[in-house]
Amino acid sequence: MEVEMKIRGLVMDPVTNMPIVILKDVGGTAVLPIWVGIYEANAIALEIEKVTTPRPMTHDLLKNLLLGLETHVQKVVVSELRDDTFYALIWLERDGQMMSIDSRPSDALALALRVDCPIYVEDEVLKSSKNSANATDKVSSEELRKWLENLNDEDMGRYKM
Repeated sequence: MEVEMKIRGLVMDPVTNMPIVILKDVGGTAVLPIWVGIYEANAIALEIEKVTTPRPMTHDLLKNLLLGLETHVQKVVVSELRDDTFYALIWLERDGQMMSIDSRPSDALALALRVDCPIYVEDEVLKSSKNSANATDKVSSEELRKWLENLNDEDMGRYKM
C-alpha cells in the first residue's frame, strides 16, 4: 500500500551535517527522513524556493524532455529500503501506457516538485525505516527521529513548505 506524502522541508542533520529531505504523511503523523547529497538538496531547494536559473538544471531538462515527448509523470514512489539505501520509481504515462523508471529518491522528488505530481512511500518502507532506526547501533538515531518528528516551521528555515 502506498502512503501519500508531501515534502515538509529540508534540514541539516546535526550529527553528519548532511541535508535531509523530510517527507510527511498527508493524512497522519508518519515522517520519513531521507538523507541526500548537497547537490541533490540544492536541486530540491531551488524548486521549493521557486528560484529560476539562467539555464535549465538537470531536473528542469528532464521535465522539458518529458513535456516534449508528451509524457506525463503520474507519481513518484519511494518503493524500497534495502541495506540502508532508499529506492524510488517514477511512474510515467505516454499514449495510454504506464511505465516505471528506477530512480534515486532525491531525483524523483526533485522531478515531482517540478511537474507537481503526487509523492508516495510504500507502507513497507515506512515500517522498515522505523525498524531500521530501532535496530541501528547509532546512539542518536532515536533522538534524531524524535527531533525530526517534532520540527516546527521555524526549524525548517528558509526551506519550509
